[in-house]
Amino acid sequence: MEGIVIKSTGSWYTVKFVGGLINCKVRGKLKLKGEKTTNPIAVGDSVVFIKQDDSTGVINKILARKNYIARKSTNLSRKSHIIAANIDQAILLVSLVMPETPLEFIDRFLVTAEMYKISAKIIFNKIDLYTADTLLYMNGIIKEYQKIGYECFQISATKKINLDAIKLLLKNKVSVVSGNSGVGKSTLINQLDNTLNLQTDEISEYHQQGKHTTTFAEMFELQSGGFIIDTPGIKGFGTVNMSQEDISHNFPEVFALLPQCKFYNCTHTHEPNCAVKNALDQQEIVWWRYKSYISMIEGEDDKYREDIYK
Repeated sequence: MEGIVIKSTGSWYTVKFVGGLINCKVRGKLKLKGEKTTNPIAVGDSVVFIKQDDSTGVINKILARKNYIARKSTNLSRKSHIIAANIDQAILLVSLVMPETPLEFIDRFLVTAEMYKISAKIIFNKIDLYTADTLLYMNGIIKEYQKIGYECFQISATKKINLDAIKLLLKNKVSVVSGNSGVGKSTLINQLDNTLNLQTDEISEYHQQGKHTTTFAEMFELQSGGFIIDTPGIKGFGTVNMSQEDISHNFPEVFALLPQCKFYNCTHTHEPNCAVKNALDQQEIVWWRYKSYISMIEGEDDKYREDIYK
C-alpha cells in the first residue's frame, strides 16, 4: 500500500493512506540508502508499506521525491538531516526579540533553499514586541531581502496581526516551517487553524531563548487549504555538501555580478576587478550578506553552530 509520511519520531513513522493512519517502522536495508543522512525517510515522503498482523506497518520502499531540503546534522558529523520532502515552499519564521534570529542563520537557510531549488519566504514574527528602533531595523533588513527577491511578511502570531496574508501564502501548498527555538512556529500554526493544538511554551526571560516544544517533524492539514510541516526549533543551520561554487551561485546578488568579474572563477575574496567587492564598497551589497558568504565558503559551519549556542 502507498501513503505519505506525516510524522517522524526517528524510529516510528506515521503514514497517512486511504484507510486512515498507520504507525510504521523501516525495513532495515532501507537505512543503507540513507547512509549519508541521519534520516533515510522524512516527513512528506511518499512510501510503500506492508501491513503487519499487529496493525502496524513496515515501509519497504520510498517513492521518487520531487525535492527535499536538508541541513547539516546537529551532531557535527558529515551527515545531513533531511528536514522535509516533496514541498512547495520553505517558510523561515524569524524574530528580532526573544529570541533574536541571527542574520547569518537567515542567510544559511536561504542559500540552502536556493540550493535545493525551493522557494523561500521570510516571516518576521512578534512585531507587537518591537520598539520603534527595532521596527526601523526590521524594515531595513526587509528592504534588502526584498531587493534580492525574497518575499517578506510581518506578523504577530499571538496578537493575530496579518495572519490572513499567511493563510493566503500557505493555501493549497505543502509548506515546511523552520526557525530558531522560540520564534513561535507552533503558536503560529495554532492560530492559523483553531482545530490544531500544538504544544507551546514560554520564552526564558534569562536566556531570551525558546524551549523545544516541537520534538519531531509533523505535517498538518489546514482548514484554509494546504499542508504545513512543523519542525523542531534549531539554533544553528549548518550547510552540507555545498562546494564554493554552489555557495557563490546560491547568493542571487553575488551570482548576478559574476559575469562582470575579471575572472570567470572569481571567489569574490581577493581577486582584482571583482564586481562583488566593488558592489560591497558601493553598498549595493549589504555587509551582513557578504559576511555570511565568506563564513560559508571558509567552511565555518561548526564554529558558527558553536557560537550560536553560547
